[in-house]
Amino acid sequence: MAECGYGVMIPTFDPFRAGSIPLLAGAALAEELGFDSGWVGDHLSFHPPLLDALGALSGAAGCTRRIALGTGVLLLPMRHPVWTAKQVSTLDALAPGRVLLGVGVGGENPQEWEAAGVPVAQRGARLDESLDIVTALLRGEAVDHRGPLLPTRSPALEPAPSAVPPIVVGGRSDAALRRAARVGDAWMGVWMSARRAGEVGERLGEFAADAGRPVPSRLMMLFVHVGDGAGDDSAARDEAAAFVGGQYGLPFDALERWALVGGEQQVADGLNALADAGVSGVILVPAARDVLEQYRRLAALRPSTRWAGGPVPA
Repeated sequence: MAECGYGVMIPTFDPFRAGSIPLLAGAALAEELGFDSGWVGDHLSFHPPLLDALGALSGAAGCTRRIALGTGVLLLPMRHPVWTAKQVSTLDALAPGRVLLGVGVGGENPQEWEAAGVPVAQRGARLDESLDIVTALLRGEAVDHRGPLLPTRSPALEPAPSAVPPIVVGGRSDAALRRAARVGDAWMGVWMSARRAGEVGERLGEFAADAGRPVPSRLMMLFVHVGDGAGDDSAARDEAAAFVGGQYGLPFDALERWALVGGEQQVADGLNALADAGVSGVILVPAARDVLEQYRRLAALRPSTRWAGGPVPA
């Protein structure tokens, strides 16, 4: 199974509206610098210009050979499940054994759901049905799914992956945790403290016991900005704030407590706190104009973290 370990988000958004997105350069550099995984977000329409998630990962697959490639997270209930299975199987053919299928409900931008013709209120139920359909197709099976929301008949799709990619379920609600415990290999959190991440581990354990399954591993996505070492963090904070505004349309004050912005030691301490809380992988989102320079700083920082030797055991 591909591992998240010490991962980064690959550029697919343009929060500073620079007019170009260094997707291929970012994917190639992330692999060259030794990151374990590269991830992409997913929206149909959002605050900044953005690329399609699965199309972007197919491009990243073509310029990498080792790094795991994940969706963090795919808005599966907005998508057609049969076409999605075909796209994921294509991605697996381009990057065999390297795909991590992260899924979630989203919902923070109702306009994109309207554009896709999907009721926002149905997204949880649609996700559950879509997962049943997609995973069956990825196993190489034909599907006759009765619904109620997504009645689907499909022949088996070829080629199918040699194994269903690991399923990563995102979300902070109990419904998301139960879904992760029921069908996921891992759970992904965002905008959460190390203390809260530890509490989630206990809840996942309870839900997994109810489902009679192993406890999913825990992954954490977080904003980072490693300063230039000049000792003044104000420039780093200002740039991180501009990133959050451009990416999410939110003031930085709303998210700052969950971001790691500052010097190398400050960022390393925050990452180590997550490892101490039992998090088994981190997905670092460079909150900066120069994403590639942040990759270099984060790679240099890795030996100072618990992720120095690879993925932290779940």
